[in-house]
Amino acid sequence: MISWFTRRKKPTGRSCDDTYLLRWLPTGRFTAHKPASSRTNERKNSMTENIEIYRTVEVPEHHILSVLVENKAGVLARVSGLFARRGYNIFSLAVAPSENERYSRITIVADAESAPLEQITKQLFKLIDVVKITHLNPGESVSRELLLVTVSASAETRGQITELVTIFEGKIVAVGTDALTISLDGSPTKLDDFEELLRGYGIVELQRTGRVALPKLVRERNRPTPTRGEAR
Repeated sequence: MISWFTRRKKPTGRSCDDTYLLRWLPTGRFTAHKPASSRTNERKNSMTENIEIYRTVEVPEHHILSVLVENKAGVLARVSGLFARRGYNIFSLAVAPSENERYSRITIVADAESAPLEQITKQLFKLIDVVKITHLNPGESVSRELLLVTVSASAETRGQITELVTIFEGKIVAVGTDALTISLDGSPTKLDDFEELLRGYGIVELQRTGRVALPKLVRERNRPTPTRGEAR
């Protein structure tokens, strides 16, 4: 949901009750104009100067889609090919068998600006192998990601890196004479923070699996009160 606040400055020779229509462009710019019923011969520039716009809620940067597909050869190629043909930018894509061996679950994180949600779902449903598509809201889902990173670790910095791994609850999975390989799983934000801190020591190699996500479980708020004679 996007909220907007507008403030009008009183123009010379006009009242403050003039009505303007605001249009948000994909580029992030805004245009303002009068409805046709009240439009005058004034220039659009003067209209735009009389309105100050304050954005209060950021637009989501990514769409998270959980796509259930038939577990067949070539399905992943068809899904990724669809995104490529339409020019949709994919930030990450993770696929693995689901709870039913007949199906696989693909978690796609796509750029919200280049790939409108409605267009993505319409195009995906055209593929015969797609069974179900779920749009996962970040606030109503649980997402995790795995990071493997090899970082330079001299005798002077090895203790600091080890302490950092402990703080983030990661694991050192390989030790070399001048480097360490670290494994860390968690939310994408947690991995971003950890990666940023390690860059000061010198990252040799880094690999992330991409996000996997599932809807949050619904909890019962009001449990029924047992009546007399029922077991407690």
